[in-house]
Amino acid sequence: MAEPWATFGVDLHVEPTGPGLRRGLTDALREAVRSGRLAPGTRLPSSRALAADLGIARNTVADAYGDLVAEGWLTARQGSGTRVAGRTVVPPAGAVPHPREPARPAYDLRPGSPDLSSFPRAEWLRAARRALTAAPSHALDYGDPRGRPELRAALAGYLSRARGVRTDPERIVVCGGFAHGLKLLGSVLRSRGARTVAVESYGLDVHWRILAASGLHITPLPFDRLGTDPGEPAGADAVLLTPAHQFPMGMPLHRDRRAAVVDWARRTGGLVLEDDYDGEFRYGRQPVGALQGLDPDRVVHLGTASKSLAPGLRLAWMVLPPGLAQEVAAAKGGVDTCGVLDQLTLAEFLTSGAYDRHVRTARLRYRRRRDALVAAAAARAPEVRVTGIAAGLHVLLRLPPGTEQSVVQAAHWRGLALHGLTRYTHPSARATPLDALVVGYGTPPDHAWSGALDALCAVLPG
Repeated sequence: MAEPWATFGVDLHVEPTGPGLRRGLTDALREAVRSGRLAPGTRLPSSRALAADLGIARNTVADAYGDLVAEGWLTARQGSGTRVAGRTVVPPAGAVPHPREPARPAYDLRPGSPDLSSFPRAEWLRAARRALTAAPSHALDYGDPRGRPELRAALAGYLSRARGVRTDPERIVVCGGFAHGLKLLGSVLRSRGARTVAVESYGLDVHWRILAASGLHITPLPFDRLGTDPGEPAGADAVLLTPAHQFPMGMPLHRDRRAAVVDWARRTGGLVLEDDYDGEFRYGRQPVGALQGLDPDRVVHLGTASKSLAPGLRLAWMVLPPGLAQEVAAAKGGVDTCGVLDQLTLAEFLTSGAYDRHVRTARLRYRRRRDALVAAAAARAPEVRVTGIAAGLHVLLRLPPGTEQSVVQAAHWRGLALHGLTRYTHPSARATPLDALVVGYGTPPDHAWSGALDALCAVLPG
């Protein structure tokens, strides 16, 4: 029977040196533990396996182990084998220390994430088993850069039914998150000769930086009482918008402006990049359909599973005009760069109806949280006005002028993670400055929601 620890000695990268094998092996093992290369708790091979691997006598290894156990570097227990002892490891001189993970806040009301504790683990696992059982062997090979055909077909059906998107699987490219898709689009736009992308005055600076890193100039659009005004974005080759639920201000793109920006794209040959932010979490009776449905040849629709399921899945998609789909797939590379198993699982999750059931359940839970937040703010902070409540996982709390920074600081002192509107304002925006908080109510788990709400109300001006 083969020794289970065969070749383990080579994997340890120890080589006895010096005047004697026992002393040389002892010194090499001690230094490996002292430097931290062998971490506390690491199981060492048996004396027989290590001796055979190094070509030395078993007694020599046993004696070296015994010496290090006596010195406290190793521990030996029957049935548990020989392991590196738990002790403080002193890093070698000049080593760069690992950065410490920042302390988690007591409550996290920053926007951008769902309640991760509600991820449908059991349903996802069942979908993964069904998908893996049904998948042909070649599905595990290097794949089409556009993504697995099963997922693209499932997305085409779902987006058509739920979001009013007009597409087919050939025009969908799966990507590793929204940021990945935006990076690919920025690269393709720049290679096409584009110079300028107009963005909303309020939004995520990481998206602006991604486009700028592609060599594109970023210019903010006007913002007024009706929201973003894409109007006639002078000199722009493309426009990035969140039409379903503007982030972070919270209103949909006005119907007249939806038509106007599509008309602009048709006349000028421009492109509209539609970030379908919070498109699935709308609480009113009338859903806001995707802008892409107005003109599939001039609008790129970008969606993601980050809010509906979890950001850690790193699954997003782009619905592209025919010619652009080929260029984006080429920019992605010669093979698929997204995990095949997660793609197959999401396809099964969509086609089985599990995704719809999960979204409906989540929508009800988040609506209850939103209602509790609105009621609490009205009762305990009458000076604060709540807006942007029709959809999504966040609201905007309008504050008295000049109070945003003090409220954010007070929240920090109380262990409450909170962002002000200033954080999401483009530095060149021409909009009138506002004091407000962008409060995400998706992140806290259900058991922590009432505590998070109390902590929020405690820092709001009353």
